[in-house]
Amino acid sequence: MELPDETRGDADEPAVEAASEPAAAEEHPTSTSRRSVMWLTYGIIPVLIVGLAACAGYLLWKDSSLRAAQAASVSAVPAATDSTIKMLSYKPDTVQKDLEAAREGLTGAFKDSYNALTHDVVIPGAQQKQISAVATVPAASVVSATAKRAVVMVFVNQTTIVGADPPTATASTVRVTMDKVGDRWLVSDFTPI
Repeated sequence: MELPDETRGDADEPAVEAASEPAAAEEHPTSTSRRSVMWLTYGIIPVLIVGLAACAGYLLWKDSSLRAAQAASVSAVPAATDSTIKMLSYKPDTVQKDLEAAREGLTGAFKDSYNALTHDVVIPGAQQKQISAVATVPAASVVSATAKRAVVMVFVNQTTIVGADPPTATASTVRVTMDKVGDRWLVSDFTPI
């Protein structure tokens, strides 16, 4: 015995609804996993990539800076040593030429003050009193260094002769600041300690 179509439709509807509910429940886990994959693909992974690239860039920059500082350390010490010897060594008959040659290794305001000191005090005194000085540097070491600036501790022994007097030896320590100008290291500060 068959029921009319109208009756059969009412009875089938709950079955259809019941059948569609599990289908909706099955779609939900799939859509959640798709959202998770999309969130991972478009959210977390790009942030991780950018973060790793930034870290790699920072580490490369840091490595480059350290290498430049090490290179500065190697080349600034001999320049500081040579400049110190030239600045503190002269003879009475060649004092002007000696100290002018030393000025070539200086820069900035220190060059101006050294120029004034040598012209006003050292050159006239050396010529009038027959003063000669010889400086040696037994040791020097870098205190700090970057690619453009280095601070060098220089240990100086200086022997001075005034006229016919016996030589006088002095030992001192000088903090020499070197600035890189072009491809040369020049003294920008000279502070006895």
